[in-house]
Amino acid sequence: YYPESQTAELRPNDMFASVEIAGAGFINLRLADSYLARELDKMLADKNYARPNIYQNQVVVSEFSDPNPFKVLHMGHFYTSVVGDAISNLIELAGGEVHRVNFGGDAGLHVAKAMWAIVKNLGGENPEKLSGIPKSQRTDWISQRYVEGNSAYSDDDAAKLEIIEINKRIYKVISEKDQKSPFARVYWTCRQWSYDYFDDFYASIGVKFEKYYPESQTAELGLKTVRQHPEVYTESHGAIIFNGQPYGLHTRVFVNSEGLPTYETKDMGCTLQKYADYHYDKHIIITANDIIEYMKVVLKSIEQFAPQAALTTEHYTHGLLKLPGGVKQSSRLGNAVKAVDILEMTAAAQEKQHGNHDQRLILGAIKYAFLKNRLGPDVVFDPETSVSLQGNSGPYLQYAGARAKSILRKASAPLKTDLADWQFDQFERTLALKLFQFPAAAHQAAAELAPHQICNYLYELAGVFNRFYENSPVINHPRQALRLKLIQVYTQILDQGLGILGIEKVEKV
Repeated sequence: YYPESQTAELRPNDMFASVEIAGAGFINLRLADSYLARELDKMLADKNYARPNIYQNQVVVSEFSDPNPFKVLHMGHFYTSVVGDAISNLIELAGGEVHRVNFGGDAGLHVAKAMWAIVKNLGGENPEKLSGIPKSQRTDWISQRYVEGNSAYSDDDAAKLEIIEINKRIYKVISEKDQKSPFARVYWTCRQWSYDYFDDFYASIGVKFEKYYPESQTAELGLKTVRQHPEVYTESHGAIIFNGQPYGLHTRVFVNSEGLPTYETKDMGCTLQKYADYHYDKHIIITANDIIEYMKVVLKSIEQFAPQAALTTEHYTHGLLKLPGGVKQSSRLGNAVKAVDILEMTAAAQEKQHGNHDQRLILGAIKYAFLKNRLGPDVVFDPETSVSLQGNSGPYLQYAGARAKSILRKASAPLKTDLADWQFDQFERTLALKLFQFPAAAHQAAAELAPHQICNYLYELAGVFNRFYENSPVINHPRQALRLKLIQVYTQILDQGLGILGIEKVEKV
């Protein structure tokens, strides 16, 4: 039991209208109307009102998406791109200097499989024949060659040996910077086609990358590092490995018996190169959760000689993106759902339900459907549900913002700046209190790098606003000034929250 003398600090003042003990362990605090009015003014005046400052003055490298040239972008790349961009936005909100980068395999067995089939399809090493493939067909043409090469590698022993030799030739082309031989010209042309395709897709979904790290470049640094640290990477049966067992991890090969770098060496080289380029305070890698143990080994090996680069790295993982029905997909078999398929499915659902093809709403539907789920488990994406205006969806929030802005456009009187003498009614107070929760929601989302926390808050906020909208006339009402200010703060916060999610705001319905 605490006597009243020990709780004297909590008294009604310019912040609290009342302070009441409400039973054991509970105290009811009611914010003063004048305080609510002052905070509304602060939120309007200060665009950084919700900034958590968790990453203030920190350099953060954020790596995500990571597509491989010579293969198609599938819906998993779409999901990772959206998640990675939103997490990067959260870090920027919290004061961080973010460098978005991408990493992918432009060398390795998958490229060799594609190149084997490309050469076969061209009737030999004939780069001039590539000009006959229309730009609109290049991506599908290359991905089909990869499927053919993968099947040949599995089913034809002679083809498998040829592909292994082609793999060596690709590394030679890269290491010697060969631009002139017919084989090299085929390789560089098809690789550039892949990069152009990646750039076009990222632009279409509003995601930008500062730098792309190809494995062909990071492999060289990785190999050099492996050879410089024989105390870390040891020889075993003609290969070079990192023994993870002393650290409770498994052992992985970093250089195979052919003397070629594995994915491990390329990943290790990429981390070292990013650290050399940015000297980051924090390094985030976002991937599917199937390589959790793999990344533990790679980072533990780096920790032995470059602890700063490894210990500031965090690996964030997510589950699979699935469609209703859960059909198993594989780019190796050619039945993966492509990233562009998700756009087309959602556009069809938008057209069916609403009779329009608004790209802002289509992307808003997809991004919100991805981000409203906690990072980690598998996500089922339903195009039909994603475009709904009734439920927890991106378009619902976009329209909620547009509806509020339509009220602001209709208002003829300017906003009254001093509302200190006003008393808030039930619906005004409820909306104001929900608006004031945004800094806490933003802080939690940034601390956890959890975009779904922003989604949760915005959905709840829109629900509170809708109840306010239904019960609180605005235009030509005696309380117009106060209600307009509430609506203005609401649209400001909603736009900021949607911006964190990478969702474009809608001005008119």
